[in-house]
Amino acid sequence: MADSPSAGRILVTPRSLTQGDLDSIAELQPLRSAGYELVSAPAGRTPTEDDLLALAPGCVGWLAGVERIPASVLAAATDLRIIARNGVGTDNVDMTAAAGAGVAVTTATGANAQGVAELALTLALMCLRQVPWSSASVRSGGWDRWPAKEVSEITVGIVGLGAIGRKVKAAFSALGATVIGYDPYTSAEGIRLVGLDDLVASADVVTLHAPPPDDGSALIDAARLARFSEGAILVNTARASLVDDRALLAALVEGRLGAYAVDAFETEPPELTPLLLHRRVIATPHIGAYTSASVSRATTMAVNSLLNNLKNPKNLENG
Repeated sequence: MADSPSAGRILVTPRSLTQGDLDSIAELQPLRSAGYELVSAPAGRTPTEDDLLALAPGCVGWLAGVERIPASVLAAATDLRIIARNGVGTDNVDMTAAAGAGVAVTTATGANAQGVAELALTLALMCLRQVPWSSASVRSGGWDRWPAKEVSEITVGIVGLGAIGRKVKAAFSALGATVIGYDPYTSAEGIRLVGLDDLVASADVVTLHAPPPDDGSALIDAARLARFSEGAILVNTARASLVDDRALLAALVEGRLGAYAVDAFETEPPELTPLLLHRRVIATPHIGAYTSASVSRATTMAVNSLLNNLKNPKNLENG
C-alpha cells in the first residue's frame, strides 16, 4: 500500500526513461507505490538549464542522467534532498553547490559496466579489423583491404580499472590479448600496472575508463599522443574532456594514430567537427550504457537510493 499520495515529487530526467511513458517502466513502480509523484523531463532529450529551472523546484528527489546540474538549478530547487544518478561519475553536477544546499548525490556504480565494456570491445575490434572503412570501400564500388592484427598479437592498455575497466580487461584477456593498466587509485589483481606514459607507448589499443583530471586538463594531449606507438587505436567511452580534440585530429591526419572511436561528447548531439568527420573516426551516440539490462540495473539502483535516503534522513546527512 502506498505510504501517502503526498510523499513528494521526484524529477526523472534520463533520456532512456523519458522517451516513453514513465508509468510503463516497472523499475519506477516502487517510487509510485511509496506515494511519490513522478515528474518527467522533455521526452527523449537531454533537458536544458531552462527546462531544469522550470521542473526541479518542488521536487524532493531527482533521478538524474547526463544533463549538467549547475548551481543555479540547485539554488532554485529548495525542496531537493537527493540526486540519484543512473550512471557513474558526478562531474555533471556542481558538487560544491550540492553540498552547500545539503543535497546528497549518489551514483549507480557498476550498473552499466557490462554494456560499456562490451561497446569498448566492439569499437576496438572494429578499428583493429578496419571494418568501417572496409565496408565503405565496398559500398562505394571499391575493394580496398587493409592487413590487420589478431587480438592475440596485441597489447591493450586500459586507463582506469574501476568496474568497467575490469570487465574490459576480462574480455580482452579472454581473447588472448596482453593487457596492461594504469590507475593511480587502485591495485587491481591480475593485471600489470604501469605509468600512463609507458602504457600509451606500449599499447596497440588504448581504451579510456577514467574520470577527467580535477584540473580540467586533457589526459590525452599532444605530448602524450606523441608517445603513442604508430598506428595505435584510441577508444573513448568515458568522457569527451579526457582528450584534446585538436591534437587528436592532427595525429590522425599525420597518420600517427590509426583510429579513434568515441561514444562520449560534451554536447549531445555533437557539432560535426573535422575530427568527427575524419574517415578513421567511429562516433556512436552515447550507446555504451544503452542496453535493456544496463538501463534496468541503473534505474533500480537509483530508485533504491532515492527510497533509502528519502525515508532515512540520517543517510542524507552521511552523504
